[in-house]
Amino acid sequence: MLTVSVPDQDVADALGELPSDVRLVLWHPGEGDAPQDAKDEINLVCIPHKTGGRKVYARLAQLPNLKVIQIPSAGYEHALPITPQGVALANAAGVHDTRTAEMALTLALASQRMFPELLEAQRSHDWRGETYPPSLADRRVLIVGYGSIGSAIGARMRACEAQVLGVATAPRMAADGTLVHGVEDLPFLIPESEIVVIVTPLTDATKGLVNADFLAKMPDGALLINVGRGPVVDTDALLAELASGRLRAALDVVDPEPLPQDHPLWDAPGCIIMPHVGGMTPLTDRRYTDLVHRQINAALAGGEPVNFVGTGEWVPEPRQ
Repeated sequence: MLTVSVPDQDVADALGELPSDVRLVLWHPGEGDAPQDAKDEINLVCIPHKTGGRKVYARLAQLPNLKVIQIPSAGYEHALPITPQGVALANAAGVHDTRTAEMALTLALASQRMFPELLEAQRSHDWRGETYPPSLADRRVLIVGYGSIGSAIGARMRACEAQVLGVATAPRMAADGTLVHGVEDLPFLIPESEIVVIVTPLTDATKGLVNADFLAKMPDGALLINVGRGPVVDTDALLAELASGRLRAALDVVDPEPLPQDHPLWDAPGCIIMPHVGGMTPLTDRRYTDLVHRQINAALAGGEPVNFVGTGEWVPEPRQ
């Protein structure tokens, strides 16, 4: 018998029919310890959004037969360091590709076509008929982090007739025909890119990647879009460029996050800010429930977890 915990009845209902040798348990690990009658049996835990921290993962460490933690995000840098020793961590790669790509495209179009300014004009009943917003078509778009989400963004940008290049750890020709350069080529690519989309995970190598030098290489009037992780961009360096009016930005992620109410980024000229909602997917969404079904099938077959990203090494302090 495989015992799987999900955070609420809505998720359980969305999963629908499960194999007869699967037991489903309702448990939100952010709200308390596992049910006593299931604590020793839970093998797979599905973590809900915005559930994390050492306190929560210490609760997971109390489950003697836990094998896999399924997190709802593609990013996992926050979870792996506190994943209990010997437990496999699986991310939600593939679940958020379309939604994140839609947000990147929305931000590009909104900024290029001056939606913030024109909506403000609407509120003041100001007909700006002599406005000529630039098109997304024919723009040179550089996508930094050309993985599954990056390729989904690239497809949408090309549908708008933009010219797309990618950057990843190693150069290659992507399956969609996009030329993907290595990171070492960034200094030569940035000055030729009118729109730069950041969709990298947060690692030691990417933290602060978009610094003052990176931004200085972007051409005048260029647009920076970040749908990856906030700390990849140096906020102070970006603020300086925005204040000068030389660059524009459209951000679904920021640093710090959540952004304090008095932070100057809110009022920076030429900047659109979204509250990190680009890839947020309800756990009742078909793409997420399909992933959980695949995870269950993998566990029943005794195979490696789907979207396996690492095995935890963290040993929490014993409870007093």
